[in-house]
Amino acid sequence: MPRPPLNPIIALRRLRVLPRWVRRVDGAVARRINRRRTPGAVDTGYRRLSEAANHGRLWFALAGALVVLGRPRAAVRGVASLTLASIIANLIGKRLFGGDRPILKDVPLGRRLRQQPTSASFPSGHSASAAAFATGVAVEWPKAGAVVAPLALGVIYSRLHVGAHWFSDVVGGSALGVGVAAAGKALVPAPRRPAKPEGGLPVTLPASPDGAEVAIVVNPSSGTSVRRPDPVPVLERRLPRARIVTVGEGQSLEQVARDLFAAEPRPTVLGVCGGDGSIDVGAHVAREMGVPLLALPGGTFNHFVRSAGVETIDAGIDALQAGHGLRVDVAELRIDDEADVTVLNAASVGIYPDFVALRERYQGTWGKWIASLIAAVAALRTAEPVEIVIGGRRARAWSVFVGVNRNHPAPVTPLQRARLDDGVLDVRILHAGARIRAVASLVFARRAATVLRGIGVAPGPSAVDAFETDELVIEVRPREGQPPGLAHDGEVELEAAETPRGRRRGYVSRIRLVPLGLEVYSPRY
Repeated sequence: MPRPPLNPIIALRRLRVLPRWVRRVDGAVARRINRRRTPGAVDTGYRRLSEAANHGRLWFALAGALVVLGRPRAAVRGVASLTLASIIANLIGKRLFGGDRPILKDVPLGRRLRQQPTSASFPSGHSASAAAFATGVAVEWPKAGAVVAPLALGVIYSRLHVGAHWFSDVVGGSALGVGVAAAGKALVPAPRRPAKPEGGLPVTLPASPDGAEVAIVVNPSSGTSVRRPDPVPVLERRLPRARIVTVGEGQSLEQVARDLFAAEPRPTVLGVCGGDGSIDVGAHVAREMGVPLLALPGGTFNHFVRSAGVETIDAGIDALQAGHGLRVDVAELRIDDEADVTVLNAASVGIYPDFVALRERYQGTWGKWIASLIAAVAALRTAEPVEIVIGGRRARAWSVFVGVNRNHPAPVTPLQRARLDDGVLDVRILHAGARIRAVASLVFARRAATVLRGIGVAPGPSAVDAFETDELVIEVRPREGQPPGLAHDGEVELEAAETPRGRRRGYVSRIRLVPLGLEVYSPRY
């Protein structure tokens, strides 16, 4: 269908504003792209990528992914930069400069969009949004920005490939997007890392200057997505008498830790170097054996270890050698009548377990960072609400998060404790509703969500339930004949379609707080 002509005044304005050499470059680039023959799959891919970015849908999905990954600030800055850049490009730039779009008959048929844009051409709104989002994310989280940047460049080029814009349009839009994000950084600098959680009862724990009677399990598969030196040489140098065991491929960290207590002499301290999942397993074994835990950072996020103030392996060893520690709250999770497992940070049903399962599927091919983004977007796009019963009330929800102790109130997902010993579980339920509203509620803080509700983007107050308790029982009903998964501390406890003892039905999960239930070495003594 031919594109309706623009107002001749707008077209004339573009001719006067843009120098002749710019228009010559535009024509040359368009001819070169249109003459180049590409496989149909490539044309289809660029067309779908371009359409996925319509109205910012792609970037909102990625923002939700960033929140699931524990970086709500990066999501908020990316979306805020995108929103402002889009407003400037579409409501101001196009009216000031305007201009006609490329002639549709020059664009190969297989590349054309299903619905051709009819607005003014300069600047490209898609390019402005893509550049603004990628730059805004990079301001808060450079590694994620490096992952998002190729996707943003793909969207920007796709506007040329499908014949929706001239080269100068995408250059102008990209410059606008980067400029908006840079201005945002200057006006609202990226904040310093949030203050570490407070609390925890200071206790004197067994001191071991040389590692005597200390057993340490190292999980080398943790934190493979970040560059981290091998911890074993440091441990051997500073704790020469410690028994250090590395978990081999196919081995169970829990079984390796238990075997250490079956040998003589029996350890009086259990150390674990790994990510949140590994530390969680170590905490469970340490509590069972009645010994303190030496938690050492060796993963990607290290939520619990950082909460305890152990920023580096050396800091943890310092606390061990001095005998400084804390007693902190933990939780115990039981599924049906299975044995209790220890929870250090949070347990969840719904979107997050789906994300973790997908991430593990892609991680071997793409690495953890890219796999996490792919998995989070896929989970947010394909997730279905779960049916739950809490306190006799039935509901459909996108997610149920249960955090150990009060968490910072920014998103719906508890990710960072505010204290280590306040004696409560922080429960947040995101009720089922429109998917875009679910993503918005995952991304924005509660105060920002109040503003967004006024323009119809974020869900209303009734869509999110938040309360505190010391024990919670959740009955999870089957979803399409299969029960949804359950995760805690970054690890899947039950995958979707899996239940205890192989039963294809729902299950009941019980989580209760255990006040001061774990002794952990900490320099914050």
